[in-house]
Order: sequence, then structure tokens, then C-alpha cells
Amino acid sequence: MKIHEYQAKAILSQYGIPVPRGKVASTPAEASKIAAEIGGKAVVKAQVYAGGRGKAGGIKTVNDPEAAETAASQLIGTRLATHQTGPEGVPIAQVLVEEASNVQRELYLSILVDGASRLPLMMASEAGGMDIEEVAQTTPEKIFRSQIDPAIGFQPFQGRRLAYGMNLSGGQVSEATQLMSKLYNIFIDKDCSMAEINPLVVTADGKLLALDAKINFDDNALFRHKDIQELQDKEQEEPLEVQAHEWGINNYVKMDGDIGCMVNGAGLAMAVNDLIQYCGGMAANFLDIGTLNDPERVVNSFKMFTADPRIRVVLVNIFGGMARVDVIAEGIVVAYQQMNIRFPVVIRLEGTNLEEGQRILAKSGIDFIQANDFYDVAYKAVQAARNPGLAQKAQKE
Repeated sequence: MKIHEYQAKAILSQYGIPVPRGKVASTPAEASKIAAEIGGKAVVKAQVYAGGRGKAGGIKTVNDPEAAETAASQLIGTRLATHQTGPEGVPIAQVLVEEASNVQRELYLSILVDGASRLPLMMASEAGGMDIEEVAQTTPEKIFRSQIDPAIGFQPFQGRRLAYGMNLSGGQVSEATQLMSKLYNIFIDKDCSMAEINPLVVTADGKLLALDAKINFDDNALFRHKDIQELQDKEQEEPLEVQAHEWGINNYVKMDGDIGCMVNGAGLAMAVNDLIQYCGGMAANFLDIGTLNDPERVVNSFKMFTADPRIRVVLVNIFGGMARVDVIAEGIVVAYQQMNIRFPVVIRLEGTNLEEGQRILAKSGIDFIQANDFYDVAYKAVQAARNPGLAQKAQKE
């Protein structure tokens, strides 16, 4: 789960990490008032779930409250498109108005979970700012890393090593080490998947300041953090993904194709998506229903497909021992009974209670395309998406 910059900075401030003075505004008049309160000169920042705001025109520096009101009026109620959002952009409902800082240097600092070591990984660089992705690609030696053992926590020597890597010196090393320790505490206490300060700046008086912040949380741990759940801005999320979550389908990701996929198991789902592309098609989604034997989850998956106008065909690939084929078949039958399935459905079922599942589908009278194996289900789905007429013929045959 993501939150806005102003919310992330509030968390940083609670843990003693310095951030610029500022408040969030929902109207241009509020932006003007906040700018006046902090001295006139300010930065007006669009609050969206996306990076790259500066290059996209989502961050504006102003010299007085009137200019802050104008800048806010240019942002609030519009959509901001960055390299992370796609051409449609995301809506801007609020702006953060905060004091302008006298920046001497821009640094980078973050913590995430390292998939290789399965440990928290802190990364730091003296090359912070908007182009950190380019730094990672072109000059990776400028990014310093330190794995953290959760059993002992973040250690001062790790902070000093990272601080020296950012070319800090003197009292800044101690200040940075304390800041890193606080950021790690946030990461652990709040069950974060990522906590990033970019840029972490050195001001003209030599102090460290979190000029921007991004915090993402582990969805699986949100039951422990009701206060954090309340921070979510669903207007910033993909509507289909929000709907999937409300229907109990937590492993759903919208993609760019027209073939709806319902698969059990994340690994199998990724393999199916790859095979669809290999066969010349493109998946409309990643959808892992898991191994919970519940017909309602199958029904809700088909609700997702009918809610997506891009879908031309649905692929069902169930394989394994824990997911019972008869329960999946029952869910498919109920889905056909409850809604108008306008697209062909290609089904491949293998696993526990296979014969009973096949009997349920045969008895239902549902027209579907039978697939025999892993490759066959992807190939037939791609062909059905390309030529619905042939798909209907294949169903009848």
C-alpha cells in the first residue's frame, strides 16, 4: 500500500527525522494561506502516487502567497502524467505547500527488502534527486548498500560506512547515522516494504533534511496497522485493483492485454502470462486465486473479467493438489448462472477431484473451450482473442 508524500513526512517527523515546514491544501485559497504562514516563498507539490513529478510539472516554486494560489489552481483538479503513470496520468486532489529550502547537496537514502538475502537492505548515494534510476543504471558504484540483520537491528558502524559513502564528514556523519537508525525503526515498526528519502538534502547551514519521502507498506501486515489503512487514497489506485481487493482477490494486478487470466499459484500465474506472450498474445491481468477452496472467489474473479471491457477471452488454468478441481468447477458454473459471460472461456483443469470437476462442467451445459495442457490453454486463448468467431465454433465442437 502506498501513501502520499505529506503523510510519509508526518511519519518521518514522528520519529524525529527533520522535514520542511508545510501543510497540505485542497483548494488554491488554502495554498495561499499556508504559504503566508511559512513566510511567502514556498514549494507547491502535487500529491500523487507517482515519482517524476518535477519533470512532469507537478512541483512549482513560488515567491509569495498569490503565486502559491496560482500554482495550486494549475494543479488541483487536473491529472499529472509521469513516466510512472502512463499517458492517462493520475488525479491531483491536493498539494503540499512547504517552505523552500536552501539546498547545498542532494543525497539518496532508502530501505527495502532484498529478495536475494531476504533481509532489509539500506541503500545510500551521494547522487540523489530526480535521476536516481539513471544513476543506478549508469554508475552503480555510486550506490552503497548495507544488509541489516533483524536480530540485532541497524548498527552505528553501518550508518557511518554509508555516510562516508555519501561523502559526508564531521558532525554530518553522526547526524546521518542517527537519521538512518530512525528510518530503519519506521521500516520495522510500520511493516514497510520500502521507505525512501529522495532527496535527502544537505542545507546551506550543513544540516540534513528530508526534502521528499515515499513509504510503501506490506499489504499482508496491514491488519496490524488500522491507522495506516485509513491513509490510503483509493482515487490514486487502479480502479480494477481496488475492486478486486474489495471482492477478496488480493493477488490481482491490471496489465495491458485483452486475455483475462485466473490461475492458482503466483509462480504458475507468472508462467501463464509469459506463455501467453510467447504465443503472440498479452494478458489483461495477473490473478492468483490461491489455494483457498471457495467457489465465491472464482465467481468474484469472473466479476472482475466482466467489469473489464478490454477482455476478449478468459483463460482458466488450475493445476495442483490443494486447489480442488470440483470446487473451481462449481464456481465457474455459479458465475455463468449469475452473470452474462460475453467472452469465450478456455479451461484447463488438473488436480484433486478432477473427474468430479469435469462431471460438474459437462452437466452444466456451459460452452467452453477445453484445453489439454499448459501450452494448449495459452495457445487456444490467444487464438480465441484474435478470432472470436473461431472461438465460438471451437466451443460448439
